[in-house]
Amino acid sequence: MRKLPRSFYDRDTTTVARELLGKLLVRVERGTARVGKIVEVEAYLGPHDLAAHSARGRTARTEIMFGPPGHAYVYFIYGMYFCMNVVTEREGHASAVLLRAVEPVKNVSDRTCGPGLLCRAMSIDRKLNGHDLLSDDFFIAEPGTAEAFRIAKGPRIGVDYARHWARRHLRFYIRGNPFVSRP
Repeated sequence: MRKLPRSFYDRDTTTVARELLGKLLVRVERGTARVGKIVEVEAYLGPHDLAAHSARGRTARTEIMFGPPGHAYVYFIYGMYFCMNVVTEREGHASAVLLRAVEPVKNVSDRTCGPGLLCRAMSIDRKLNGHDLLSDDFFIAEPGTAEAFRIAKGPRIGVDYARHWARRHLRFYIRGNPFVSRP
């Protein structure tokens, strides 16, 4: 598997979000690799995006979002789930792509449709917050063979508080994939 280079992440967030679809999320733990194909994502466009965590400014929680691209931003929600974002664009911009769902490829047997279930199934937790996605134990890679698929888009899920930003079509997913979460 060929890991995505840093330059992949250091681009426009919506472009990165769309191009993450079909890529492989790889988590190696105790010699075992869990692999899932990314099938659903959401783009968060920086401090001006009222749905982004960075809209509340630079805090201890959001510090990773302001860092260099190609790192994992992992946080805890609802007192029970971890969620994982991929930091994008230049350092200081605070944009990221939330991974919402993966299709199990290898050593993943739990449900993966939804960001919390994805993290649970892939063994992603707060210890991976800030982790460099160019490492050997947690990364995103090109699939062995390219697969043709159609990309659908719609509003992000669970961000009704973000006024007009809630209606923006910044959720991207592989049309017809059975592992895409249901809004």
